[in-house]
Amino acid sequence: MVGVSLGISAWGLVTGVAMIKSGLSVPLALAMSLLVFAGSSQLASLPLIAAGAPLWVLWATAFCVNLRFVIFSAHWRLYFGHLPFWQRMRVSYFAADLNYVIFLRRFPDMKPAPEQLPYYWGGVALNWSAWQVPSIAGIFLANQVPTEWGLGFAGILALLGLSYSLLSDKGTWISAGVASCAAVAAYALPLRLNIVVAIAAAVAVGLLLEQFMPPPPKKLEARS
Repeated sequence: MVGVSLGISAWGLVTGVAMIKSGLSVPLALAMSLLVFAGSSQLASLPLIAAGAPLWVLWATAFCVNLRFVIFSAHWRLYFGHLPFWQRMRVSYFAADLNYVIFLRRFPDMKPAPEQLPYYWGGVALNWSAWQVPSIAGIFLANQVPTEWGLGFAGILALLGLSYSLLSDKGTWISAGVASCAAVAAYALPLRLNIVVAIAAAVAVGLLLEQFMPPPPKKLEARS
């Protein structure tokens, strides 16, 4: 996680500043950072909050942005499904995109093992700290940060860097391309609904690709 923590920190700082600049009070911004703990849905919801969007639009946007965690948790269930309920709840709070990717690279065989939980906690501890410390700093320093600094663009660059690390095969690249095109095509929609359209298009294409382009079978190891 050390290699990606710089991008996570930059993203957290931008989100902390953006929450205050969008009109949230410091207590609400702190609560959002600590309780929601989902950078993409936080950034997606802030323009809607600032624009006075209906609550259902806010909830729908956050739900669509976070749909990927349904897939993540379905995979993590194969590793942690045997744990007690409240322990699984603690695990789920700290779950994050890059932890998911790095965890699966370390444990490609989807079956429980004693070393998996310590490995998970080590990764998410760094990820949580790399996000929350800069985010809280951004909340308290937001009024001292001039808008001319262009932190929004810095946040976009950080998010693009993190997203790029998740594009691991042809299917994810195609889904990302479709999402980009859909977001641009639907840009004229009000209340940033083009984000919801892009996510729905990417999910639909991803499901179709999984059905019609299954991954190649693993090669069988030669028996000695």
